[in-house]
Amino acid sequence: QVQLVESGGGLVQPGDSLRLSCKVSGRTFSSYSMAWFRQAPGKEREFVTAIRRPNSDTYYADSVKGRFTISRDNAKNTVHLQMNSLNSRDRAVYFCAGNSQSPITSFLRSPRAYEAWGQGSQITVSS
Repeated sequence: QVQLVESGGGLVQPGDSLRLSCKVSGRTFSSYSMAWFRQAPGKEREFVTAIRRPNSDTYYADSVKGRFTISRDNAKNTVHLQMNSLNSRDRAVYFCAGNSQSPITSFLRSPRAYEAWGQGSQITVSS
């Protein structure tokens, strides 16, 4: 059974940077496509970014493109989300998610594409 454990959340000021990490155990990490979603209070969970195996193609929501970067370290079974120029609209609980296949492009932005989820990490952006 795969487990995803996130770390790195917290309180930051507008314009700050933060990096989230998600460590995966229980399966061969390199065989997983990984993603980050976020959920703000009273809103649905929304796609942020994904990195799809086997070529590590990356995909981003328009709202974070150019500010956020997803990367993976297969040696450490970890996926990272580097977030720069944070603003109040980025405030949410961030979840990492894993898919043991390679979801098609039109599907990888849907939470339904992922069978494994982390516990969530709160990001608060406030001055």
